[in-house]
Amino acid sequence: MRHVIALDVGGTSMKAALVGEDGGVLHRARRATGRESGPEAVVENLLAFAAELRAHGADRLGAPALAAGVAVPGTVDETRGVALYSANLGWRDVPLRALLAERLGMPVALGHDVRTGGLAEGRAGAGRGTDRFLFVALGTGIAGAIGLAGRVEAGANGFAGEIGHIVVRPDGDPCPCGQTGCLERYASAAAVGSAWAGVSGRADADAADCARAVAAGDPDAARVWAGAVDALADGLVTALTLLDPGTLIVGGGLAEAGDVLFGPLRAAVERRITFQSAPTLLPAALGDGAGCLGAALLAQDLLSITPQTTEVST
Repeated sequence: MRHVIALDVGGTSMKAALVGEDGGVLHRARRATGRESGPEAVVENLLAFAAELRAHGADRLGAPALAAGVAVPGTVDETRGVALYSANLGWRDVPLRALLAERLGMPVALGHDVRTGGLAEGRAGAGRGTDRFLFVALGTGIAGAIGLAGRVEAGANGFAGEIGHIVVRPDGDPCPCGQTGCLERYASAAAVGSAWAGVSGRADADAADCARAVAAGDPDAARVWAGAVDALADGLVTALTLLDPGTLIVGGGLAEAGDVLFGPLRAAVERRITFQSAPTLLPAALGDGAGCLGAALLAQDLLSITPQTTEVST
């Protein structure tokens, strides 16, 4: 059976699937990255996992996969197939596409994890049927994917969509990127959790706790939340002004707050819009399966297979 390998590499674990040309999931698997053993061990674990997936396809599906797609965190040069940098995994300038192609004996596509998840959301998730979209993931940091005519723009140097590093508070907090006042210092799940932990006095409090407190009517939580929403709206309107997407898709951990986020966020964006056209603002639809599905789409694109729409869940 014709199929591709899809791999989504996270900070602690790797999710994988074998996906048929109709989009059907034929096999799922997961394993730890092994990052505690160092970056070289992570690379070898990834290569070995991919080889096991190839062998599974050959044994159980009648033939090995025709191509592989891999989504990785950090900074990625999709054109050269190089993982430039990942703080979580300790990678620097790792030629992952070449290493995987040599180990597997098949074409390999390498993508940035958020851009790859955005590709899936644009084609098969919340943005299905749209021509131009912006996908924004609110997690530990904030990153985005710029969707154009069924593709996601990587940029000249692999940095397209880094909306988390739009400066929204010029006199604000320093960011590890070297700038001051970046959006992700105020509106990421990590930033909201840290702010709420400080206000509530609970060291273990996170963004989900803050969202629950907002829903329960806690005024202190409401102030923390409003600050994050205002910063996020400032960053989004800057992006809307530059990109003019028809659809804005918001995902990641903070988006799990649902109407607690989307109600005030829609209102805050609308207040800021002047000449711009308001996009359709939607929650992401595919959850944490988006990265794996997007990796399958990358692999299918290598084969000029028209992708179908099946969610890769965990």
